[in-house]
Amino acid sequence: MIIVYGTRSCGDCHLAKAVLDAEGASYRWIDLDRDPAAAATVVSISGGYRSVPIILFPDGRVLVEPSPRDLTAHLRRAPGPGS
Repeated sequence: MIIVYGTRSCGDCHLAKAVLDAEGASYRWIDLDRDPAAAATVVSISGGYRSVPIILFPDGRVLVEPSPRDLTAHLRRAPGPGS
């Protein structure tokens, strides 16, 4: 399952959710405002920043603050060998 780290006040997070919903993706939303441990995970993933949304794919791909176009492309791309 896709994991999305975000906040309720983040416009890019709302766009990412809209793309995920439009593409019919199953995902788990983790709200950084309600989960301090998740905030530490985000800082670790993004190299010291609290950048959101961060989207983790089951095959190991990670998107940090993706544009709707990039997110859509990743959702539609089938993971290949070694992905």
